[in-house]
Amino acid sequence: MYDSVATIESSKVALGYKKRLRIETDRGRGIRDSAQVLNGNVYCTSFDSRIGRIYVASTEKGVCKISLPNENRKDFFEWLKKHFNPEMVSDNRSKNRDVIDQLSRYFNGRLVKFTCQVDLLGTPFQNRVWKELTKIQYGTTITYKHLAKRVHAPKASQAVGRANGMNPLPIIIPCHRVIGSDGSLVGYAYGVKTKEFLLRLEGAIIL
Repeated sequence: MYDSVATIESSKVALGYKKRLRIETDRGRGIRDSAQVLNGNVYCTSFDSRIGRIYVASTEKGVCKISLPNENRKDFFEWLKKHFNPEMVSDNRSKNRDVIDQLSRYFNGRLVKFTCQVDLLGTPFQNRVWKELTKIQYGTTITYKHLAKRVHAPKASQAVGRANGMNPLPIIIPCHRVIGSDGSLVGYAYGVKTKEFLLRLEGAIIL
């Protein structure tokens, strides 16, 4: 059962990751070619929430990655590794203060709409799906079939579902508000238990 109170705890999450990558580079298993990754600064930290430890990363443009507890620290940094030069990743709580504050207020039932800046990193199709997800109102749900129609891809429900599952900013981009045609809580990358908790928190599921 999830804790009833959200707490904030900073963590030096990047240091060990960068050391490990240096070792991998020495062994010939380093990051992708720099031409394939972004070189801007990335600021990361973690905090404890009602659903467990959450990792967050932001660029100068806004928050770019949120990892809920079903993703571990390794998963979080593997995602960063695919998109950024690891040498540009650093621990920085202050750069993520706004998103941490908004997520904490959301978990405590005191925020229904996020206003923090985001930096979406995905394909044009993924970005189209993710932007449509932000239009789903707090406390409501739609089906995957309906979502596919809304992005003008009515015959591509599976592709829409995959884009939904690749969402790098869960909760802020509310992919948890998409459900099966029969009302079932399917297709959530962070687990049915978390999806159910979020929908109950928002009142989309009656207790």
